[in-house]
Amino acid sequence: MFLSAPCWAMEEIKIPMSVKALPGTKTIHLSATLYIPDGKGPFPLAILNHGDPRDKTKRENTVRFKNQSKAFVKRGFVVVVPMRRGFGKSEGTHAEGYGKCDNPDYYSAGLEGAKDIKATIDFMVQQPYVDRNRILLVGQSAGGFASLAVSAVNPDGVVGIINFGGGRGSIKDDFVCSPETLVWTVGEYGKRSKMPTLWIFTENDKHFPPSISKKMHEHYVSKGGTAKFVLLQSFMDDGHFLFLRDEWIPVWIPLVEEFLQSLKLLEHGAG
Repeated sequence: MFLSAPCWAMEEIKIPMSVKALPGTKTIHLSATLYIPDGKGPFPLAILNHGDPRDKTKRENTVRFKNQSKAFVKRGFVVVVPMRRGFGKSEGTHAEGYGKCDNPDYYSAGLEGAKDIKATIDFMVQQPYVDRNRILLVGQSAGGFASLAVSAVNPDGVVGIINFGGGRGSIKDDFVCSPETLVWTVGEYGKRSKMPTLWIFTENDKHFPPSISKKMHEHYVSKGGTAKFVLLQSFMDDGHFLFLRDEWIPVWIPLVEEFLQSLKLLEHGAG
């Protein structure tokens, strides 16, 4: 099959973001990893968004999604993996807290993550090698949830979202704080969304099992959102980490390719 962009380069970049301060606002910088295909472009842009580990000490780790990014680069995308506030080497404090388990504010938490993603969009569309009208958001876990929150504000150029196991409030296996609030929240995002989304979950997701993920999807659609839901078979000990495992890329890439083709983001197949 046709393989686009066989050569690619990786570099670390800083993304400016305006945040509230006293008085007014100030500029901080998010750290990010950038993957650029060989060629002149402009290329479609894929923004890959990380989760929020239960162990808060792991927030300092930098996520690069190297092989996941390479899968998109091979399909002709510029890829950027931003670390949101409070993660990795990014400046700013963690802004996606949702409060108490019995009364979580998932809605605001998602919109805070969406601000970081929007800052990434604003910066990347200024680059001459990026096609500002062909932007794809991809997110895993809290990154998937934040990407759905972006769908509620419908920024220019974003044509679709892929949600891998997205959600918030999983503080231990098979337990989610106030799941009914989580379901309500994604419905509020769906009510405002004007873009197609692809949801990929697994049978043995121990963060957001089918009993919750199916309800989230159903409510998102019932409120007006457009979403295709795919429930894959169980993978290893916890299918929640499907996107993170390099050996599982061949499992989800056909689903992603089909979605990209529906968005006219793939002019050719890829191997």
